[in-house]
Amino acid sequence: MALATLVLAALTLESLIWWLIIGLIAGFLASVVMRGGIGYGIVGDIIAGLVGAFIGGWLFGVLGISIGNGLFGSIIVAFIGACIFIALLRLIARSYPYRRM
Repeated sequence: MALATLVLAALTLESLIWWLIIGLIAGFLASVVMRGGIGYGIVGDIIAGLVGAFIGGWLFGVLGISIGNGLFGSIIVAFIGACIFIALLRLIARSYPYRRM
C-alpha cells in the first residue's frame, strides 16, 4: 500500500503522458519485432510497453545494468521488457489448447 501511495503521489499529468508515449513506442516496436508485422493496436501496444517497462526496469535493476535516465534509455528498457512480456504471453498461450465447440 505504501508503494502505491508513493507512485500515485509522484504521478502528474505530464509524467502520465510520458509513460503512455514511452509505452506506446516500446510496445509498438516490440510487437513489430516479436510478431513480424504491424502492432497490436494502440491500447495493446501501450499495455505491452507499460508492462514491459516494469519488467525491463526490474530486470535491469537486478542485473545492475544502467542504460541511462533519458527518453532513449527508457524506451530501450521498456522495449526489451515488452519483448520478454510478449514471449511469456506466447508461452502461456501455447500451454492452453483451444477447445472447439
